[in-house]
Amino acid sequence: MVIFFAICALLCAFVILGLISYRLRAPLPPGPTGLPILGNLLDMPTSQEWKVFAEWGERWGGIVSVNLLGQTIIIINSFKSAMDLLDGKSSIYSDRPVLVMGGEMVGWKNSLALMRYGGRFRSYRRMMHQFMGTRSLVERYHPIEELETHRLLRRLLRKPEDFAEHIRHTTGAIILQLAYGYKIQEQDDPFVTNADTATDQFSRTTAPGAFLVDVFPLLRFVPEWIPGAGWKRTAARWAAGTKKMCDEPFEWAKRRKAQGDSSSSFIDAHLKDNLSIQEIVNVKWAAASLYAAGADTTVSALQSFFLTMVLHPEIQKKAQQELDAVVGSERLPSFSDRDNLPYINALVKEVLRWNPVAPTGLAHRVMKDDIYDGYFIPRGSFVLVNIWKLLHDEDTYKDPMAFNPARFLASDSKSVERDPHTISFGFGRRICPGVHLADASLFIACAMTLAVFDISKTVENGAVVEPVNDYTSGTLSHPKPFKCSIKPRSERAITLIRAVDSFDK
Repeated sequence: MVIFFAICALLCAFVILGLISYRLRAPLPPGPTGLPILGNLLDMPTSQEWKVFAEWGERWGGIVSVNLLGQTIIIINSFKSAMDLLDGKSSIYSDRPVLVMGGEMVGWKNSLALMRYGGRFRSYRRMMHQFMGTRSLVERYHPIEELETHRLLRRLLRKPEDFAEHIRHTTGAIILQLAYGYKIQEQDDPFVTNADTATDQFSRTTAPGAFLVDVFPLLRFVPEWIPGAGWKRTAARWAAGTKKMCDEPFEWAKRRKAQGDSSSSFIDAHLKDNLSIQEIVNVKWAAASLYAAGADTTVSALQSFFLTMVLHPEIQKKAQQELDAVVGSERLPSFSDRDNLPYINALVKEVLRWNPVAPTGLAHRVMKDDIYDGYFIPRGSFVLVNIWKLLHDEDTYKDPMAFNPARFLASDSKSVERDPHTISFGFGRRICPGVHLADASLFIACAMTLAVFDISKTVENGAVVEPVNDYTSGTLSHPKPFKCSIKPRSERAITLIRAVDSFDK
């Protein structure tokens, strides 16, 4: 018996030593050569990092590694690698890194986006799935989305030059009503303002390499009075804004619920009398996560929609021809028309593909050492998926820089290209829980807007103003401000838009 156990121990030792030896032999994925101590700190791009990451992918392959002051960052430029790791090995690739600036100091660590993987994360996901996790669940909110989009049309008719603000207003109206049962003010709503400010700060604090404290956490303890530490005062100010965004609508919804005024909101569905303090905090932050994420991502996609219509009038015309044939001119399109509007559906997909809302997504964190494709991925590595690159891969999308909804329409001569929904909303256990709601919001806004408006380049002093076709940097990317002309297609279109007034009452 002693000999048997000795042999087993020896075999185990050989296996362990073999694994250790293999891991020591397995290299990190290739990437740019760094400097001593600093690593690749000076190589990291300061704007539109997804394009630089794509260039690295062209040079070093679908999986690239860099080092920032000792922190390994894995950049994935391959759909297969993203699926293999984040989906196929989701049990060890679903954590989030601790982001000192955005998570700890500004306060987003309690949001679903930055929450560490574990029981609390699963609780959030469960609540959100019960509320909007399937297409059938989201169908309950179609009347709200149609009504608020009708109101968007009216605002566009009155002040078309303020289209960007109208988009934010409408998106905020939908999300706040679903999350809290709150109906926003027509002008300068404080909850919408809070969300706009906080989500912009979230994007800036979570961008790769944006703050050195995220790769050198000891900087957190640097006194504010030291020259160059102004970012600490910024963090304190932004933290107050994050708290305000989270607390104020929640307290409003609690008061309304206590007064017996019920709604079909997320808060009413999950805020029960017998919850513990931690469970109440979970409901509050889950609602805030829904509110913050939905308010900004849909805004970005809709702004891209308006930009693409300005740049591609021929595509706009095709979409309008389909709407005229299916819906006619006597009513506005609705969700009941969706199955009969294949070109509009393809247009929605191409908007999501052409300029993704979150070009690099949010970093995952590896929970265990891993070997993939002959490369060693150490525990604690940050993993970024270059979503922009995956959606502009020439092996997947023909002429990927072109805006072409027809790529998602099958014909006898070609098959449909990969649906961007499988990429743009993330991977594995971190996939966006609001995918069906976002898709529905984008569809109805595109369909209704094109049914009654022509969107084109504006003319000033007799000269055509070319729109700025450029995007902001950060975790969430938006089109930079641009001008466009938005005019009703006909007198009948004006009548339909103005009919919203009676529908509103």
